[in-house]
Amino acid sequence: MSGRGGVVNNIFDWYIPPECQSDSSILRLTRGLSWEVAKEPIHQDIDYYAICGIGPGMSFANSILKNDPKIGVIGLVPCAVGFTNISQWSQGSLYYNEMLNRTLIALEGGGTLRALLWYQGESDTLNVEDAELYESRLQKFFTDVRNDLDAPYLPIIQVALTTTLGPYKEIIRQAQLGIQLQNVKTVDANGLKVGPDYVHLSTPAQVQLGQMLANAFLESGSDTAH
Repeated sequence: MSGRGGVVNNIFDWYIPPECQSDSSILRLTRGLSWEVAKEPIHQDIDYYAICGIGPGMSFANSILKNDPKIGVIGLVPCAVGFTNISQWSQGSLYYNEMLNRTLIALEGGGTLRALLWYQGESDTLNVEDAELYESRLQKFFTDVRNDLDAPYLPIIQVALTTTLGPYKEIIRQAQLGIQLQNVKTVDANGLKVGPDYVHLSTPAQVQLGQMLANAFLESGSDTAH
């Protein structure tokens, strides 16, 4: 989710596709908890454990603006950290608490929480126990987030994996594609082009994924008003 598009040998090529260009109507909450005009890489001060590149966030936001110009200002709240498994995002964990805190601060200015975008799971393909527990952990994570944000109908758009770090990808995909929670949509990344590390999506694929996420968000229609 934090994006490695355009990153080769830990160097970002700084190619910003037209679909990921900055717009004054797209803001980003920085690590210092202030708003700025969003620009790629939007996770560079959040997922500082690795070199960030193009992710789906800017393509997502630009696609929404293009298709719904009256939506107003879009505030992106990047929270992703690469190479983490779902248990590291459980309720009360460091990453979970930071995500919750950033979201609550983002809403202080009177904004509306419209959706959670979730793209994770490669690390859970390494261990059979993690893979088998993924479905229950994922459902609990989504439920906890909604409860803690007092947003029981919060639209959640997750991505089903196309790549893997270990042998248990299909168990993770089945959990993602089979989730039964209300207002949870799953976008399937299967078939999107992978970058040179064979794990993260290429820049064009990240652009495409962002547009797929935007379409899923826009198709939510009145559900996003909750």
